[in-house]
Amino acid sequence: MTRISPTSWTAYVPLPTVTAPLIDALGAVLAQDLRSEIDLPVFTNSAMDGYAVRRSDLAGATESSPVTMTVTGDVGAGTVAPAVVPGSAVRVMTGAPLPAGADAVVPVEWTDAGVAVVTISREPAPWANIRTHGEDVPRGSVVLREGAIIDPAAIALIASIGASHVTVHRRAHVLVLSTGSELVAPGSTLGPAQIFDSNSVMLAAAVRQLGATFRQLSAAPDDADALLHLLLSELDGVDLVLTTGGISVGAYDVVKEALSTLGTVTFERVAMQPGKPQGHGVLGHRRVPVLTMPGNPVSAFVSFHVFVAPVLRRLHGHRDVIGPTVRARLGAPLTSPDGRRQFVRVDLATEAGERVATPVGGSGSHLVGALARANALAIVPEHVTRMATGDDIEVMVSHAHLW
Repeated sequence: MTRISPTSWTAYVPLPTVTAPLIDALGAVLAQDLRSEIDLPVFTNSAMDGYAVRRSDLAGATESSPVTMTVTGDVGAGTVAPAVVPGSAVRVMTGAPLPAGADAVVPVEWTDAGVAVVTISREPAPWANIRTHGEDVPRGSVVLREGAIIDPAAIALIASIGASHVTVHRRAHVLVLSTGSELVAPGSTLGPAQIFDSNSVMLAAAVRQLGATFRQLSAAPDDADALLHLLLSELDGVDLVLTTGGISVGAYDVVKEALSTLGTVTFERVAMQPGKPQGHGVLGHRRVPVLTMPGNPVSAFVSFHVFVAPVLRRLHGHRDVIGPTVRARLGAPLTSPDGRRQFVRVDLATEAGERVATPVGGSGSHLVGALARANALAIVPEHVTRMATGDDIEVMVSHAHLW
């Protein structure tokens, strides 16, 4: 059996770049270094509500020996500040420009909050409570490196330097298809020997969660010629094809039957549980990547997180294509087959400041109810067959609820 390899995703390359409005770039990956054309702060300003002063006028000020000064003006954010003359103060709001001549801001809490005249009971330190022009981001500096993920904090930074658009890798468009004549769409009426198609909906949701877009096809019947025609006719604008079902060794493994004739798709048995049967290759003259997964819902779910998610991250330009993992204490004993890496559905929680991963449900790959009660996947190495309560275990958290 084939083993999972860290080089499995090197054949995929990031998608071309696009220039996107900031809000549309959320979750995308920056395609080139971003430099600031301005200084941040744009001007020297007050970090507190208080009074802009000349420190020399407050030498020796204490609560027992305060200094009283005339207030010569008020400055709010967005207004031009009058200069501070010797022996006077200018009332300033947070973010307001620092008046010329001032070299400190006294917090309002150190004063009697006077309007025309203010009494100050402490001497400030040099340049206290002042944000200096350019101290955060100097003009011309790189504010975000290529490969950075555009999260809300990055959007705030990009907007702060005045950029309305940013160059990122294009989001992947994914074709999603479940196979099986027994499948009907949720909301339909079940007939004899039919089940609802949960796989294509689950995969579409997982694709969207990773920032890609999708086109979800209706469940395909168990007809190899019809399936191949359907897939090849739907490839326009598609960056990745995902299928579930029909790739094992049964009489109705239609995906394997249809795609094996192309000579561009390989089907393998991978040393993992669940999700042993897998397929990968390319389709059509554009050589669109295709990943085929087992039809059992848990197998499809695990296969997505182990194989598809890294591919999508790679297409989107991520440098680290493997999702994050954490160490946790096992909350209950478990067994695992020798020679296969097992991905165990667990409830990852924090107990007394320690992460605890407790297995959820049995090992059956059809147990969707148990899958929904899990929030992470624990990884049991290939040659570990038993683990005890309290053992240290690695846990995939790319889909875990960590809040």
